[in-house]
Amino acid sequence: MSSNDERPTAANRDAANWAKMVSRLKVAQVPDGAVNLNVDGRQLASPIQGFGKMWQKTYLVRLPGERIAPAEVIATWRRQFGDFWPSGNHFYGPLTGIEPGDVALLNLRMPGGSKLSTGVMVLYADEESFTLMTPQGHMFAGWITFSAAQQGDETVVQTQVLMRASDPVFELALTMGGHGQEDRFWGETLGNVAAHFGCPEAVVDTKVVCVDKRRQWSRWRNVWHSSAIRSAIYMAEAPIRGAQNLTHRRHPAS
Repeated sequence: MSSNDERPTAANRDAANWAKMVSRLKVAQVPDGAVNLNVDGRQLASPIQGFGKMWQKTYLVRLPGERIAPAEVIATWRRQFGDFWPSGNHFYGPLTGIEPGDVALLNLRMPGGSKLSTGVMVLYADEESFTLMTPQGHMFAGWITFSAAQQGDETVVQTQVLMRASDPVFELALTMGGHGQEDRFWGETLGNVAAHFGCPEAVVDTKVVCVDKRRQWSRWRNVWHSSAIRSAIYMAEAPIRGAQNLTHRRHPAS
């Protein structure tokens, strides 16, 4: 073999599945209907940078392995990710599907009819799994990993979240019912995935473990980036923006 052989090694192929290191997120394109708020210019936030208790949440569903292969599940999930979300929640990612380094916008439905605008970055993606990471100001600081694997005669499809609430406001919201809402969100999502593959009656199992009961009070200042507060301000200012747009249309700049 020539010393100049440029065929990729196994390590290089694996490296291609990871996002390149970034200091701040950049939204390349804003699709119609999306709100680019609380994402552009933000840093990523791992559970180490979060405020609240640390939780590991695992949601899984078992599908018949003889006719549903793990790679097929992941390929479909990456290509149609937002289609499996509960109604009223929107994932605005590239039309080509989820790829390492992609930044997607999220417009989420909150209790009371309010909307929350945030985003995620694709940290890792291959034929068996993909991982999303949250930015500053997201409801929680952490990772969400989606995977599928063969276990005996079943294909086990799983969502696993490792997270801390980002700030004291979100920690209170999770304690007051937010955890249950999140469990329903991912349970319904996995149910939609199962239904897509012809298993609408499949049961989603949920396992929740508190990994660290401590709250990181030194991180209370994370509330400055809170997507909930900034989204509420953005919505409250909607009438003002509407009036300004109307004025501009009536009196265009010469």
